[in-house]
Amino acid sequence: MQNVMIVGAGKGGTAILKIIKESEMLNIYAVIDRNLDAPGIKLAKQEGIITGTDWHPFINDPIDIIIEVTGDENVFHDLREKKNKNTVLIPGSVAFLVSKLMEEKEELIQKHQYESYLQELIFNATNDGMIVINNHGVIILFNRRAEEMMGIKKEYAIGEHIVEVIPQTRLPLILETRRIESNQEMVLSNGRKIITTRIPIIEENGTLIGALAVFKDITEVVNLAEEITDLKEIQTMLQAIIHSSDDAISVVDENGRGILINPAYSRLTGLTQEEVIGKPANADISEGESMHMKVLKTRRAVRGVPMRVGPNKREVIVNVAPIIVNGKLKGSVGVIHDMSEMKSLSRELNQARQLIRKLEAKYTFEDIIGKSDEMVLAIEQAKLGAKTPATVLLRGESGTGKELFAHAIHNASDRKYNKFIRVNCAAISESLLESELFGYEEGAFSGAIRGGKRGLFEEANNGSIFLDEIGELSANTQAKLLRVLQENEIIRVGGTKPISINVRIIAATNVNLEKGIANGTFREDLYYRLNRMPIHIPPLRKRKEEIPALCERLIQKINRDYGRNVEGITEAALQQLMDYDWPGNVRELENILGRAIIFMNFHELLIDTHHLPELQRKEGQEPSVFLNADSFKSDRPLSEMLDEYEAKIIKHTLQRFKGNKTQTAKALGLSVRNLYYKIEKYNLEKNNMQ
Repeated sequence: MQNVMIVGAGKGGTAILKIIKESEMLNIYAVIDRNLDAPGIKLAKQEGIITGTDWHPFINDPIDIIIEVTGDENVFHDLREKKNKNTVLIPGSVAFLVSKLMEEKEELIQKHQYESYLQELIFNATNDGMIVINNHGVIILFNRRAEEMMGIKKEYAIGEHIVEVIPQTRLPLILETRRIESNQEMVLSNGRKIITTRIPIIEENGTLIGALAVFKDITEVVNLAEEITDLKEIQTMLQAIIHSSDDAISVVDENGRGILINPAYSRLTGLTQEEVIGKPANADISEGESMHMKVLKTRRAVRGVPMRVGPNKREVIVNVAPIIVNGKLKGSVGVIHDMSEMKSLSRELNQARQLIRKLEAKYTFEDIIGKSDEMVLAIEQAKLGAKTPATVLLRGESGTGKELFAHAIHNASDRKYNKFIRVNCAAISESLLESELFGYEEGAFSGAIRGGKRGLFEEANNGSIFLDEIGELSANTQAKLLRVLQENEIIRVGGTKPISINVRIIAATNVNLEKGIANGTFREDLYYRLNRMPIHIPPLRKRKEEIPALCERLIQKINRDYGRNVEGITEAALQQLMDYDWPGNVRELENILGRAIIFMNFHELLIDTHHLPELQRKEGQEPSVFLNADSFKSDRPLSEMLDEYEAKIIKHTLQRFKGNKTQTAKALGLSVRNLYYKIEKYNLEKNNMQ
């Protein structure tokens, strides 16, 4: 017996696995797929077959045949180069062709079995006795009605010569003459009188292949002749009606066993005739109670019952009625209306809306990781703010995730299907910012395009606009922004006509606006307009318990961005991250993890301490301590003394590097932006120049 390894456990690999599993000449040695949830992997595990995500460890095992079903040329070439020279490698295309042929074979076999089942069902369901012989006179069909009328069991008749079973039969004569004998009376050996029609069975090319006898009691023929005038025409008409219906139809007998379904039923449920005919009525139910069984029990029709049917759990509405003939319950018929298509279209529309929305506002509150009390409070405040039209002011250090909050607030608001415009007020020069925000009229300045241009506030109409670094706005732009907040209208640069807008403003800053008011750099009236709903986002150093969850999420994101497959971080490396104060907050954490992953080897799956850069300050970089014994005797608050100490350290370091902020930030382990924030906070720019 030859060993076979299947590489690729998708649809094709699963089909090949099923085929080989039935073979007595081949043994499935292993099934490999990168996805452990692949259907072929699951089937192999059920069968006790070795599975894996990498074929390399198995390449030198005693494998005679490798079937590559991934469809990846690189995998095929790699297998061809590394396989044993005596091992046969079958490419995915050939395997796929074989699987398709086998699937077609299975379909033909199933179709043949179904047709045979239908023939058997029809032959046994008819009220006529039927006997068929081959061209040698041997009985090949003997239905249930023939058993009842002749008193001979089918098991004793099939395979016997017709004369031995029915000595007085004329079927051998039909084989000789090839002529039809219609409506001939005959007395059976048990004394029963029948009327029979004998027909030769001849192929189109004239070859005789057998003969058929159809017979019934004369009394039954008379009774049926009075009731039915053209049974065949009615049957054909009913069959055409049922099969042409777009609604799925299923019929069960009085015992709740399926006896009929139409093509629409198979299309809707995904179930074949073999899975339904002869099976219990609940075979097609995935969620809900079988209405066929309920109707058979109560003899009352049911209408408009929602449920799910088939392996795909299609949502349907079911109407079922009992079939009662002469007061006797014969079964029930059900009509199934598909309701999932409309809901599917609705879901697709919502998904399309979400996709369009995410092109502009990518994040939701589910993307924000927050376990600490401060972060949970910030998230709850933001969710509350999303449900109101109030202006939201996001406050926090650089890198804490203010933009993430802005995205989430927009996506949780009733404006989520409209535009979300982002503006970094510090990234656009003062001369351009006003025209970018409010637009301009034709001829407003040199280079203005013909017809003017809509500003970002107009673009965001009925949506949201996120103004990051709001503290960097000039006095003139602050005045115009105040008009937007007060009057809900803007005036383009060079224009005089006000334009009404409906925009939700989400502002963010990492600077002290109150200090800006005191210094005269920020308007007090604008501050009160913006500060109606302030949300403080805590720095990472105050919520270190979230670092493990943040690492997991960031590693997933970096894997997608860089095409890597890093699984996580070691406990030692995680502890090193937990011991750091993160002046650059989450942005710095993402930077550290990104650098670590970039320099990791591709076979390494966990970030370890040696992958991380040095996070602790080196000796000699800390400035000398400026507090003396008298400082500790002060009755001032601790926060005030800490601020004073921090200001002295930054000032000393700036002087040591002769005002070079980049070197100062590096020496202190701060981001440049954070350093600027602290310089402004402690008003060190002027003090350092003195």
